[in-house]
Amino acid sequence: MNDATPERLEGAPLIAPSTTDHPLHEPVVDACRSVFDPEIPVNIFDLGLIYTIDIGEEGDTRIIMTLTAPGCPVAGEMPGWVADAVAAVPGVKTVDVDMTFEPPWGMEMMSDEARLELGFM
Repeated sequence: MNDATPERLEGAPLIAPSTTDHPLHEPVVDACRSVFDPEIPVNIFDLGLIYTIDIGEEGDTRIIMTLTAPGCPVAGEMPGWVADAVAAVPGVKTVDVDMTFEPPWGMEMMSDEARLELGFM
């Protein structure tokens, strides 16, 4: 993790700010943007489903993500889709994807682009 003080929510993975200063950050974000929730025509990054991207010096990458709802039909598959997309990024050594539902996802977590795409702006 980076030097920021992480927040641990009871029963949830460690949530911390992403390591945005790592040279792999943007390529990993782009890889996350290639994954879509099958029920929503917006990528999971702009939907706000990616809470943390932590990239170590050697390219070991940990992603903490959520779903729009705990009962999402692709809950068992989505972490694998994300891991496969990120693992394809040159320089990424390993990928771990952790799922959390705390804090719960809300529409306010969407990017402006996602809101515009879905007609909320």
